[in-house]
Amino acid sequence: MDAILTHENADFDALAALLGAKKIYPDAIPILPRRLNRNVRDFCALYCDALPFTRPDDLPRQHFRDVVIVDSQGIQSARGVNPKTRIHFIDHHPLTRELKPGMTFSGGETGATTTLFVEQIGDKALTLTPIEATLLLLGIYEDTGALCYVTTTPRDARATAFLLERGASLAVVNDFLHPPLTDAQHKLYQRLIEKIQVLEIAGHAIALAAARADAYTEEVSVLAHQLREVYDPAALFLLVQMDDHIQLVARSERAEVDVAMIAGAFGGGGHDKAAAALIRGITLRQAKSKLVKLLKESITPSLTVRHVMSFGVHTLETTTTVAQAAEAMERYGHEGFPVVRRGKLVGIVARRDIDRAMRHKLANAPIKNLMQKPAAVSPDDSLEKLRAVMTASDLGQVPVVREQRIIGIVTRTDLIKPWSQPRASRAQEMAMRLEQWLPPELLALLRDASQIARELGFSLYVVGGFVRDLLLNQPTLDLDLVVEGNAIALAQALQRKYGGRVHGHTRFGTAKWMLGPMTDDRRPTTEIPLSSLIAHLSSLDFSTARTEFYAHPSALPEVETSSLKQDLHRRDFTINTLALCLDPERYGQLLDPFGGEADLQRGIVRVLHNLSFIEDPTRILRAARFEQRFAFKIEPRTARLIGDALAMFARVSDERVRHEFNLIFRESEPEKALARARDLGALAAIFPALDFTDWHARKFAQARQIAARPSALTYLGLLAYHLPPSQAKEFCRRLRMTNAEIEPLLQLLALRAEVEPRLAVEALAPSALYRLLADYSDTALEIFAIATDDDRARERVALFRTHLRAIAPELTGDDLRRMGIPPGPQYRDILARLRDARLDGVISTREQEVEIVNRGQGSGGADR
Repeated sequence: MDAILTHENADFDALAALLGAKKIYPDAIPILPRRLNRNVRDFCALYCDALPFTRPDDLPRQHFRDVVIVDSQGIQSARGVNPKTRIHFIDHHPLTRELKPGMTFSGGETGATTTLFVEQIGDKALTLTPIEATLLLLGIYEDTGALCYVTTTPRDARATAFLLERGASLAVVNDFLHPPLTDAQHKLYQRLIEKIQVLEIAGHAIALAAARADAYTEEVSVLAHQLREVYDPAALFLLVQMDDHIQLVARSERAEVDVAMIAGAFGGGGHDKAAAALIRGITLRQAKSKLVKLLKESITPSLTVRHVMSFGVHTLETTTTVAQAAEAMERYGHEGFPVVRRGKLVGIVARRDIDRAMRHKLANAPIKNLMQKPAAVSPDDSLEKLRAVMTASDLGQVPVVREQRIIGIVTRTDLIKPWSQPRASRAQEMAMRLEQWLPPELLALLRDASQIARELGFSLYVVGGFVRDLLLNQPTLDLDLVVEGNAIALAQALQRKYGGRVHGHTRFGTAKWMLGPMTDDRRPTTEIPLSSLIAHLSSLDFSTARTEFYAHPSALPEVETSSLKQDLHRRDFTINTLALCLDPERYGQLLDPFGGEADLQRGIVRVLHNLSFIEDPTRILRAARFEQRFAFKIEPRTARLIGDALAMFARVSDERVRHEFNLIFRESEPEKALARARDLGALAAIFPALDFTDWHARKFAQARQIAARPSALTYLGLLAYHLPPSQAKEFCRRLRMTNAEIEPLLQLLALRAEVEPRLAVEALAPSALYRLLADYSDTALEIFAIATDDDRARERVALFRTHLRAIAPELTGDDLRRMGIPPGPQYRDILARLRDARLDGVISTREQEVEIVNRGQGSGGADR
């Protein structure tokens, strides 16, 4: 790189990014912009002599071939930059401009551009002086509001700690981040206060002020910051008339209010949280009128309770006893319950009151004596109202009510969970991934299903492995669809519209919709071509969001209707707890309550809670399978929990063990998962004699050279190959093998023990080889050919399977009867003698067969 540039009216993030880029590109010239914000200008007056910046007038006369532009996506003019200059933009905002030939972009979602460079400085172990560390900290603190803005990320916080450890001065930071207002700024601030209005637009509080300045006043953005702190609006817009132009400054706290788009309509720019524009040619009144019109047209509705509420709410009756309420709180982990009478909300009972009543020996008292006055919100209420209700009632759980009936619940954690702060750009990204990977017919069907779900009052999500694999760019069509509502009702509604059949399971709240034609004379009321969709999949599975309870370790779970969050919490690993919302208004929103995406990025398999393997030990096999499939690593705590739970395998049914082995066998390289399961102690815990050695791994790989997808029986046979017969039979029972599987496996062991030594002898006539192998099934022989390490034995089995087995005499039993030979066991002996003669090359024609038969009869059958 030859030079480093940033935008005019540079703030501390721009100046700090100049320094950060200089540390990464030491040969490049960091060029100060001509216009700096006042506090940045004051900092430079004191400290820039100790920093490596070059002023524009001091630039040498030269042409720059490569330029880095930081904290901006606009092309900055500077001496030496020409149309042939290659430009690389580095910014912490998503790319918003078209990249022409010779342009590149890199960035990341951080609160400040400076953070991107601090991370690289740390990775490269570069040194920093205290002044450099302080300027970098100023850059992060200014753009993140000292880590308080909603755009702040954990990466900004880590970069801050890194800089403090290297001598950054918070005293200097405070001096320059909060300078006193000038007289001109103070006068303009008072006028803006007098003119400010708060408009309610699409559920958002929008602060707007338009005023005239007596003269040019710099850094209106400082006033915007102070006004935002006073009014705390969703977004703030300032219009300031200055001489021959109007300055627009905009700030936003909500993804639904994109100030960059608004500023762009006035010829300005920025990003979705901060933007500005210089407006010429219209009056202040006209600018304000245009701004209000744009706001009403462009702002999307704010988040409502509907977006964060959970369905499947549990309630208690007024007659419920304190002891029963305590048991329910223990069972579900709730801090409180709505109390109903005849289905209508009459109160709230909190855990603290139940605990207090239990301490006072009031276990049998009805909870109606303890419940508080009911507090509730409607699904269309704003999150601001929800916060107010929670604060006023001091309740952590507030029922959601429609027409006095409880339809859901919302908790304090819902207000800070990822789904309560959706990022529009991320939702769009996930929507694009769906469009990229799903067949158009299936995508259209899912969109319609979500619309039908919404009309029924439900929410529809695709969850689990599909979302995980979508983020890994290796998705399948194995969709796990979860309904907050009633999955069977949704599947039946789809069946009525599209045809097909629905198989519902009321106990578990699941439904399988078999795609197909209408079962009567009606025509599907849809234009989606299901015939082409059926080419991709034959059915869709829906399940009602549910939670599970285990009566004892390793038992099959008891199931109850619940919310999506609880449904995700019942799953095995964080990487499988991701969900994509398909609701029309939240389409593509990624829900990640347990950090699954971060674990995907880190490449780790992490369990959700300490008792996960105790409740379901088969998850240990899944941990090994996922770890090896994705080349991840089981994180240390999860590995320790696996060791603690191995003894629980003794309680796991044979059917469930076999199911997990079948899933392992479907992996592209199952030997990796089995070797890992051995290292974890799982194989020995399942069956003490079961091992998995390098021999097994080699044979598994050889099996795939013969068949792309070997059968489960092939793999099971290889696992059991070296077991003694008595242990092999017990192995068959533990792996729940069917009679059709057990017979060839026992034959396989007989081949190893009894036949392999005889196959290895040097001289073996074809007829002898036939008699040796004829009674064994082809399945047993196929597995034996893989398992044996004796090349001669393998070759002879192949000769038998591909050639000798098909050889038979031309004469039949009917021919022998016509030749006057009485029927009986001798037929079998005669035909066997003819087959042996053909196998050994003694005869090759029908006539020779007749001659042998006649000769045998003439001699009285003595040579039979």
